[in-house]
Amino acid sequence: MQITETDIPDVKLITPKKFGDARGFFSETYNKRALAEAGIRLDFVQDNHSLSAEVGTVRGLHFQKPPFAQDKLVRVVRGAVLDVAVDLRKGSPTFGQHVTAEISAANWTQILVPIGFAHAFMTLEPDTEVIYKVTNTYAPDHEGGLRWDDPALGIDWPTPPSGAVLNDRDRTLPTLDELDFFFEYGTDA
Repeated sequence: MQITETDIPDVKLITPKKFGDARGFFSETYNKRALAEAGIRLDFVQDNHSLSAEVGTVRGLHFQKPPFAQDKLVRVVRGAVLDVAVDLRKGSPTFGQHVTAEISAANWTQILVPIGFAHAFMTLEPDTEVIYKVTNTYAPDHEGGLRWDDPALGIDWPTPPSGAVLNDRDRTLPTLDELDFFFEYGTDA
């Protein structure tokens, strides 16, 4: 398993080994012990799976507020996404900054999005399937979000807003300057 830091060191790219032969391949996509040995000690409690039919589908930017905040380990099992994590930790040297990474079934890379970050992805291929592990269960009363196309974030999305596919909720999320803050840098949520 290869672990790579991004421009925001708390967000990591994780690439599991993949062993192929004439039958196909085998990969250990998650190993709690191996991650712990690399300093990533998380207790995942739920897996989520989404299918996005159209290219340009956006899901996010989402987070859950404490005490139901979630770390996420995201991977793509079919298709590809541009994955985005935005730092929402008040006092962080990278507050309001973001990391992007292409995550795909072909590159087999995963992204670890820690508590304190808003998370989104935009599909790059049709019929893209994303699976992600989370460290806390879904709590609808603690949902939070940030507008995906907030100009203050400067995210270079591959599809312009006019061509993006979103649900009504994600179109009306607050911008960074309208957002209440729920995360403090250097504290556990």
